[in-house]
Amino acid sequence: MEDKKALVIEDKNSRCGKRTIKYAFHDVDGTHSLIRNWPPVMSVVLNDVIENGLPEDYDSTDNVKRLTDKAGKQKYAETDKFCVESAGLSGLTQMEWAIRRAIEEKKIDIDCDYELNSYKIKQIWLGKETFEQRDTEQMEEYLSENTPKLFKLYEKVLNAYCRDINLEKAKKDPESFMVRGSMQFIDFLHNRGVKNYFVTGAVVEEGKGMFEEVVTLGYKLGAGQQMEGLIGSSWNHKLPKVDIMKELAEKLGAKGDEILVLGDGRSEITAGKELGAYNIGRLGKGAERQREILLECGADIIIEDFYDEKLKQIFGFEIAE
Repeated sequence: MEDKKALVIEDKNSRCGKRTIKYAFHDVDGTHSLIRNWPPVMSVVLNDVIENGLPEDYDSTDNVKRLTDKAGKQKYAETDKFCVESAGLSGLTQMEWAIRRAIEEKKIDIDCDYELNSYKIKQIWLGKETFEQRDTEQMEEYLSENTPKLFKLYEKVLNAYCRDINLEKAKKDPESFMVRGSMQFIDFLHNRGVKNYFVTGAVVEEGKGMFEEVVTLGYKLGAGQQMEGLIGSSWNHKLPKVDIMKELAEKLGAKGDEILVLGDGRSEITAGKELGAYNIGRLGKGAERQREILLECGADIIIEDFYDEKLKQIFGFEIAE
């Protein structure tokens, strides 16, 4: 095991230069864990809302099965793109976008300001999650009731489509559901005295969901452990990742130039840029639009996995093949 000492990094090709890293905020899905293949599920669920609205039985067991059977079977131009653009946003925000689109398409009949609704649809696509402009009372009540309900439907479909199956496989072979070098890089940070935190847009409940996934993959959670904590969303209250990360930094008393951010979505990279952190984007091969998004949002480097040569050059981290 390496001796603990300050982690000093230097990126001569970015605005960041030389700095000492004391804290690291990590996205989970797609950055470290590959258990949840969420885009096909998100796309089919949101597309279904836009096409059919929200009938009374939309959260029924039969509808979960119907959507599970449809997931991954065909492409949906708009919602496939939205999944790329909205990666990292709160699940409740993603559900809200689909409901607003259904209202815009007149698949849901509700008293609202249609101009404001269309404006918020466009802004959510661009990554905005909270707004000062108020909707009508009926609209607010409808969203308050149905975004959590739709979020839970999406999670049920996700579980049935891939999450439960992959979780069982991960119990036997965790490395096959992790980005290459993930565990070693987190260990490297921990052994240099960096305090690591997982930050996710998924709901976090001890022993369930995302909590169960990170433990199954072998990440150690707890004060003084490899990962100090796992912080996420809730079923009923929208918690944008940008706000979660800013509040965490404030709670820790962390300065921006002491923070490392790792993620594959616009939310965490945007938050990192606003904090003044050093930002690493993690994307697989062929993710050209995602690469554009992360660079626009402030990613300092983008890696395919944690074997990347850039991590050796900037962090002094290297995994022997």
